[in-house]
Amino acid sequence: MSREQHDKPQVYHWILFTVCLLATAFAGIISTLMSVYLPVVVKELLGFKTEDELNNISAWINSVFIFGGSLGGFIMGIISDRAGRKPAVILSILFYSVSAILTGFMKSWEAIVICRAFSGFGLGGIIVSGTTLMVEEWPAKSKAIFIGFLSIAIPVGIFSAGVIDLVATSWRQGFLIGILPLVIAILSLWLLRESTEWKINKGKARPSAQTHSQKFTSQYWLDLVRGSLIFGTMLIGIWAFLSWVPTWIQELMPDQDTQQERGISMMLLGGGGLIGGFISGWLINSIGAWKSMLIFFIVSILFSFLLFSTNQGVSVSLYLEILVIALVFGASQGVLSVYIPSLFPVAIRGTATGICFNTGRLFTAVAVLFVGVLVADLGGYGNSLLIFSLIFVIGLIITYYSRTANLQKVN
Repeated sequence: MSREQHDKPQVYHWILFTVCLLATAFAGIISTLMSVYLPVVVKELLGFKTEDELNNISAWINSVFIFGGSLGGFIMGIISDRAGRKPAVILSILFYSVSAILTGFMKSWEAIVICRAFSGFGLGGIIVSGTTLMVEEWPAKSKAIFIGFLSIAIPVGIFSAGVIDLVATSWRQGFLIGILPLVIAILSLWLLRESTEWKINKGKARPSAQTHSQKFTSQYWLDLVRGSLIFGTMLIGIWAFLSWVPTWIQELMPDQDTQQERGISMMLLGGGGLIGGFISGWLINSIGAWKSMLIFFIVSILFSFLLFSTNQGVSVSLYLEILVIALVFGASQGVLSVYIPSLFPVAIRGTATGICFNTGRLFTAVAVLFVGVLVADLGGYGNSLLIFSLIFVIGLIITYYSRTANLQKVN
């Protein structure tokens, strides 16, 4: 592609969208591959252990990934404000792609934990930096629609992880998928350019650190708290599902090979999320963010109860309930990906978005850890997931009382 073609706004916008979409999709693949392979990985690396020991190690592998995601979101948000959106995007992709490749070669669960921490770091980073770059560069008229499209990247990745589980001969082979985003990171050095808004803001006189801090806390702290709580409560539910539903399905079918059932469940989570993200832009333009999020939390509460309290085996109804919840998860991420960055000015947008996207991830990591650690005390994964899905009730309450906080409509 010639430099002249690259410089045309329409052409570059499609290049930008393609890079961000693929980068986020591969992050979604790598984030959920371990959930799909987890029962196999833990048994291979640990050998003959008690069920409680296996559950504890599984919990640590899942939880440290989410801790890494929180840290990555925070740090890459700061880097995107200080050094630019483009370097933050490229660094994020490098972190998760290289870590994924290394995961396939690890011989101990401790090494897997370290690789998963760095993979999570990259995931958290690309969600913040990629979304921020798209929000600033995409034309306002269709911004909500295409940010919604971008939000389907994670569900695409989840769906693809299910496909990889069905076709890859081993989990070690599956993690070699990290080679592809590594290529994208290298190409992005030439394909991406810096955000125009960021460059304009950077060219202005820089305020003192004290003035910047006072501006941040006095004008935007309430939006920061609201955004963090609403995003975080939905995120806890999403990651509990992604991390433990395959293992729960294995629990429903003890002593059986559930590779197919686990793969189908992840494909439904990914496919439903994809459709939900796809329609989120039109949804937010028609009824607004506030009504959308109220609906999402109500449906999540009802169907979580149905899924984990009424199913004693794998059936069509179980798959349908997973699909409905996945639709809600995908649509919520599209809505919040438009809403949260729009609350803050360019100077602090990356940092503030990183805080909102990742404060909840810290609590999510603890929640996901305790699902595994307390599974025996709570009577199984189904009961554990049912209890932790009560977080949606908190999200519903916070959203309801945020009606006047610009959640009613985002143009």
